Amino acid sequence: MPVSGITELPLVGGHLALDLINTVEPRLPVAGRHEHLADPADLLVWARYAGLIGAAEAAAVDAAWAAAPAAASAALTAAKEIREALATVLQAFLEPGTSTNAVPGALEYLWLRWAAAAARSTLAPSPDPGTAAQLLVGSAPALLIPDRAAHAAVDLLRAADLTRLGSCPPGQHGCGWLFLDHSRNGSRRWCTMEGCGSHAKAQRLTARRRTARASGV
Repeated sequence: MPVSGITELPLVGGHLALDLINTVEPRLPVAGRHEHLADPADLLVWARYAGLIGAAEAAAVDAAWAAAPAAASAALTAAKEIREALATVLQAFLEPGTSTNAVPGALEYLWLRWAAAAARSTLAPSPDPGTAAQLLVGSAPALLIPDRAAHAAVDLLRAADLTRLGSCPPGQHGCGWLFLDHSRNGSRRWCTMEGCGSHAKAQRLTARRRTARASGV
């Protein structure tokens, strides 16, 4: 589902960590896939757009990265590594018959990133009258986005109902993006019907017309 800007990227995953996974397309590692997080500026815009950080946090991250460009590059690298490690784990979950040799290493990487993020996190009084405290993930602006991404990845793996995990089918002109299928009967097939669903329908129609012309119908 090609888009012209990062703030036009559909947030269709149903979980922030899946929306991070969907910042490349197609999702499968093939030649010519489009990387939406091409530089730290893209990452900052996406993090704000997706709700990973707030407006004041985005300003603090921007200032920290401007003062230390190497930190910005490191944060971008970390966010992409978190994304790909999580994708490795989830792909093995979706295709249990495939090799899972890379999964332990991916899980260890995610745990190490999460542990580092936890060390930079605090408990604070909660504004919610139903809870006593809230977890504030990340305290170093330069590392805030990868810290939040690691927390989201672990939250997905631990707490989400992954029996509802689906993939926009690459073999049927889909983009491979991942999503949680919250439809009542579990019938969701595409990232969006307006995007890959319509594209696949058009491809099928073109194929039928070619077949008809070839057979002289």
